[in-house]
Amino acid sequence: MAQQSLTFQGVKTVEQVNKITTALMMLEGVNSAQVGRHGADVDGRAARQTLVSAIEKLKLGVKVS
Repeated sequence: MAQQSLTFQGVKTVEQVNKITTALMMLEGVNSAQVGRHGADVDGRAARQTLVSAIEKLKLGVKVS
């Protein structure tokens, strides 16, 4: 199991954190995701671009790196 870290800019609310958490956990290959206002640590075999795309599809105005 691999761990990946994502960094966020623009996450301001708990609602946004919850939406990001749900989107990541729904992805094939994600075993766990710990999400906060400044980033996420994701365990599993999902590709990094898949994680980033899932967050961008939410259209929350969040920048992911």
